[in-house]
Amino acid sequence: MTTAADEPKAKRSFILRCWDFARELWQVLIRPSSVFGLGVLVLAGFAAGVIFWGGFNTALELTNTEKFCTGCHEMRENVFAELKSTIHFTNRSGVRATCPDCHVPHNWTDKIARKMQASKEVWGKIFGTIDTREKFQDHRLELAAHEWARFKANDSLECRNCHSADSMDITKQSPRASVAHQRFLFTKEKTCIDCHKGIAHHLPDMRGVPGWQ
Repeated sequence: MTTAADEPKAKRSFILRCWDFARELWQVLIRPSSVFGLGVLVLAGFAAGVIFWGGFNTALELTNTEKFCTGCHEMRENVFAELKSTIHFTNRSGVRATCPDCHVPHNWTDKIARKMQASKEVWGKIFGTIDTREKFQDHRLELAAHEWARFKANDSLECRNCHSADSMDITKQSPRASVAHQRFLFTKEKTCIDCHKGIAHHLPDMRGVPGWQ
């Protein structure tokens, strides 16, 4: 019959058995194989690496789609609904920008860093930080400021993936746009986001935002 005094001993015994099992398993894993040759182990490791890498990239790409981005109502009913009324969504050429085009870097290393940064947004979803329109509007300036700062830091890289200054034909632009691009963009005095805040989504209350009138 087990008494209350025996329970701590039983728990310690269980933990020790688990620890011994883990040590034995580790020793097996690091011990040279006596059954399989080195070549087989190398090939098996290579195959496992390919499978892991393929699975990782597949999962990465699945999280890099507009369908995934708009899977939660916070995005679908706010910023995505706003995007639909802009030229980035519908235009005469039929070419449109999706969420990842603007909000996820295209090169791999920066993309991974952005994904890691965005992972904390899961907590916002879990705890309902912006789960209503009112909450979203209360946080809109803060959320927008984060993205503006990111665009500013990378010289509006996601904009320039599609809009190349070298390929611009300023003779086909309005006089105001032509002058602004020559004065600020071509000289690198400013970057795209400095002038094009709100190009795809509604602006928050801009009072107090530096350089905004």
